[in-house]
Amino acid sequence: MNIIKKLIENHELTKEEYIKLLDMVDNPAVVEALKGAAVRLKKEHYGNKVYTRGLIEFTNYCKNGCYYCGINRENREAKRYRLSREEILSCCENGYELGFRTFVLQGGEDPYFTDDRMVELIREIKEKYSDCALTLSIGEKSYESYRAFREAGADRYLLRHETASEELYRKLHPEEMKLSSRKECLYQLKELGYQVGAGFMVGSPGQAIEHLAEDLLFLKELKPQMVGIGPFIPHHDTRFAGEKAGSVEMTLFLLSIIRILLPKVLLPATTALGTLDPRGREKGLCAGANVVMPNLSPVKNRKLYDLYDNKICTGEEAAECRGCLSRRVESVGYQLVCERGDAI
Repeated sequence: MNIIKKLIENHELTKEEYIKLLDMVDNPAVVEALKGAAVRLKKEHYGNKVYTRGLIEFTNYCKNGCYYCGINRENREAKRYRLSREEILSCCENGYELGFRTFVLQGGEDPYFTDDRMVELIREIKEKYSDCALTLSIGEKSYESYRAFREAGADRYLLRHETASEELYRKLHPEEMKLSSRKECLYQLKELGYQVGAGFMVGSPGQAIEHLAEDLLFLKELKPQMVGIGPFIPHHDTRFAGEKAGSVEMTLFLLSIIRILLPKVLLPATTALGTLDPRGREKGLCAGANVVMPNLSPVKNRKLYDLYDNKICTGEEAAECRGCLSRRVESVGYQLVCERGDAI
């Protein structure tokens, strides 16, 4: 059985087979076969629906020194901010009126936002918007912290593993950060009943096809409900400033593979994809993605949540952002819906 047929029928491959498959990224027939299978699976489970997540980037302070990230602790040029409780609730109110039924609180690992502060915030958002899902994306915490957030009402947690390769993880992160800790956090989140999101960068400095094969094996083992992948984009104030960006084509290829690997997964067409290609998000939807994440953060703060260079949609109001995305989604035959969009 050839590997494309095997992937489509069995929803998994060996590491060696993934390496062979990823080497075919420039083969149009292979790209189309995977894309066709991915879209069939997506429509089988989710129809033409594309789910929105209202992103609230509430702090750009971070205690970590990840070498690729524009808000890492070493970047003295970053202008730091934290949204107040009132500002965060105002973002939710605005989003709710626009039809968002999932809010994503995303930030650096900021010690100011203690467990008590987060629990209070989570409770308040869930009391006001009980029909909405709340996703957290605030990094590595203790089991006790994750449990407290879950008990307060958090539904989902995004924690990109960035790479499943120990060797590559070391090249991208300072010594005190450990891949084993990141993976342990993901398994703890699953154990606590969160809908869990993992994910990785495509084309990060030093990444080889073997590393991507390891990511795919790890995703199949973890079985997350959400997977966020996007091309690496350098930031001018990091040690990787001179590196070239990841490939849009490989990212799209991987979206199709991940949809086949995990047919019911919630899969975003990311902002990074739209940053490197003006129609990147539309192409992502046509490759198997079914989620978009417009920004609900106050416009005055958007440019400051500066993970990588040239990020799109930093000047638009949330309503503009949503309207624009809605038209983009319709242009490729899908429909932006006002639903929580839980994993099946």
